[in-house]
Amino acid sequence: MSIVQTLLPEFDHEMASTRRLLEVVPGADAGWKPHPKSYSLGDLAAHITRLPLWGKYVLQQPELDLGSPANASIAREPFTSVPELLDRFDRHVRDARAGLVPMSDAAMGETWSLKNRGTTIFSLPRAAVMRGFVLSHIIHHRGQLTVYLRLRDVPLPSLYGPTADTR
Repeated sequence: MSIVQTLLPEFDHEMASTRRLLEVVPGADAGWKPHPKSYSLGDLAAHITRLPLWGKYVLQQPELDLGSPANASIAREPFTSVPELLDRFDRHVRDARAGLVPMSDAAMGETWSLKNRGTTIFSLPRAAVMRGFVLSHIIHHRGQLTVYLRLRDVPLPSLYGPTADTR
């Protein structure tokens, strides 16, 4: 089984779970923050929608420098509305998946680097970056989003099985 064949079911499952969570984001509460140092609810949801896009960059180029002016828009995009958020997420998931499907094991083993203003933050094989930096990063922020939603008394959808709200 190829690397991509092992990643695709995980990718598809995590993206579907993430979309279910994004569907219940209350747009009216987009500016709410659980703490002054935290993302706002809308900014966190918008950040999550951008993370599949990073997968596209991991698969298409050998590095990404987030400190480059040309890449300034990659990390952040503002919250506008839940329908637009879902549309953006779906588009980024499609692009990342389309980039993942044709990748060979050799390409997935190539080193990819994340940089900031020319300074290397990390360099890892593409497969490790897709699993750790893209999928785990989404899962991490999705976990934060579940806490935000619980604090706003929003019923949580099933992610890995029933929740207290779906039983």
